[in-house]
Amino acid sequence: MKITLLDWVVVASYFLINLLIGLYYRRKASASTGEFFVSGRGVTWWLAGTSMVATTFAADTPLAVTGFVARQGIAGNWIWWSFLLSGMMTVFFFARLWRRAEVITDAEFVELRYAGKPAAFLRGFRSLYFGILMNCLIVGWVNLAMEKILMTALGIPKTYAVAVCLALMAITGFYTTISGLWGVLWTDVVQFVLKMGMVIILAYYGVRAVGGMGALKLKLAQVGFERGATVGGSGSILSFVPDLSSPWMPLLTFCVYIGVSWWANWYPGAEPGGGGYVAQRIFCAKDEKHSLWATLWFNIAHYALRPWPWIVTALVSVVLYPHLPDPEVGYIKVWVDHLPGAFRGFMLAAFAAAYMSTIATQLNWGSSYVINDFYRRFLVRGGDEKHYVFMAKLATAFLALLGAAVSLVMGSVGGAWQLLLGIGAGTGAVYLLRWYWWRINAWSEVSAMTTAGIMTILLRTTIHLSGSDSLVFGKSILLTVAVTSLVWLTVTFLTPAEPDTKLLDFYRRVRPGVMGWKHIAAQAPEIPATHGGWYNLMDWLLGCLMVYMALFGIGKIVLGSLGVGLLFLFISALSAYAIYWDFSRRGWESLSGTERRPPRWSSSGAE
Repeated sequence: MKITLLDWVVVASYFLINLLIGLYYRRKASASTGEFFVSGRGVTWWLAGTSMVATTFAADTPLAVTGFVARQGIAGNWIWWSFLLSGMMTVFFFARLWRRAEVITDAEFVELRYAGKPAAFLRGFRSLYFGILMNCLIVGWVNLAMEKILMTALGIPKTYAVAVCLALMAITGFYTTISGLWGVLWTDVVQFVLKMGMVIILAYYGVRAVGGMGALKLKLAQVGFERGATVGGSGSILSFVPDLSSPWMPLLTFCVYIGVSWWANWYPGAEPGGGGYVAQRIFCAKDEKHSLWATLWFNIAHYALRPWPWIVTALVSVVLYPHLPDPEVGYIKVWVDHLPGAFRGFMLAAFAAAYMSTIATQLNWGSSYVINDFYRRFLVRGGDEKHYVFMAKLATAFLALLGAAVSLVMGSVGGAWQLLLGIGAGTGAVYLLRWYWWRINAWSEVSAMTTAGIMTILLRTTIHLSGSDSLVFGKSILLTVAVTSLVWLTVTFLTPAEPDTKLLDFYRRVRPGVMGWKHIAAQAPEIPATHGGWYNLMDWLLGCLMVYMALFGIGKIVLGSLGVGLLFLFISALSAYAIYWDFSRRGWESLSGTERRPPRWSSSGAE
């Protein structure tokens, strides 16, 4: 692909905007670790929510979606569509609880919920497990995707692509280290607008290259015949949900997606009960209301508004490049071969934006674990804020280099997604129940995380399951979830419960639902009992219906079924109104500073 001087000017202008934003927030972010990691808890819902959306729109995402569509049809996207069920649960059951906790990381939350040495061990373990291991896996696969993009688009060898990624990471690391989360949030907004606009433009020109949407569907029919399916039928590449005999996705795998993965598996951006950088954005919100609206906006935009430009381009790539050894590259080839020259610089900048938005969040999020939950908690206690901010900057640079090294040993973006799902399989139930059941203890989490990791290693080295890749993945998740759940439940009942004093402090601070905390709630009669679980359940179901109907409605319209699409959108609108009505009827529980708060929990204890 030929890159002109104008293209490089566009790319350079994009980098300049990011650097200027970083410099603007430099002084503010350096004031304290609270400003550096959670923006002083003064962020509005739309900014926090848009940042979540931008972070989950990485350079790897269009490539992974293209791979899923090429191998499993549109229904292959249920590997991540299913996590809407978890995301909406975070909105209505957990966002306000996270905000009340007022911690800096979800690892710090561990010592708010659990007591003693087991809690300290778990906090340190999580800080290294998520802050280094998981974080570097994510950074690694994002690097891998960007390397594929650069190699295909610019025709450069892998060593040069790695060097460019390191340069991009250096730029990202620079504005991230000087501006903290403030810089990440505002650059995310710029990056989201740029990359969303360009993927829509690419989808338009891709469809035009195959002769329009009608011609695309006819040509996809041939792909369906080769796989034993018919276009428009239940076994079609265009089907949103596979049938019993689908050649695109085994029924078992689909059932695992919609029945197990969303509640049982840890996955970044879709953690059961919230967590990771989603929790970080919740922590930075102004109050409970802003935290809830931020996560709601994130789930709407993430699942309903973004997918179809990626999917349409993926379908185009299946038609234009049906025999690629690596189908993920098809997305890039549509860009290189069919996007007009006037947009090449913008598209290159858009992919740089997709890459940098995710890298920026991962580096800031990962360093928050390393510094707040390991270095500050266990190595250097009682230092001043300037020292910890400085060490956070060093940790950011370290994670950037480590993530670059990990990308060198990865082969597939989609495979990396599945690996991460396997490592987190079976842990989700613990993360959900620790808020609503007093009996969960620190060893519950330790045993779940350890067992899931061991099972993933065994299934990749010793235990070999039969079937296609999709079927093996489904079987692996079911087996890992079953074994992990059995282990952590056994450990929970064989180990002592957390002391009542710790549980009482947690209950007073976070105010979870009374049902799973009855004997603790009885010791705190001054705390108003929190009910409304059935209404939250209703809102959760309505929220899932709202987003899925919007997702499928937009898809039907894009693929030419206007009447069905409009009907789905009407159902989505009714669901949204019902949620709004319930919010208005019940009112809001605001923490605007007018009520008495419990003591602030710091990294070393209560203040």
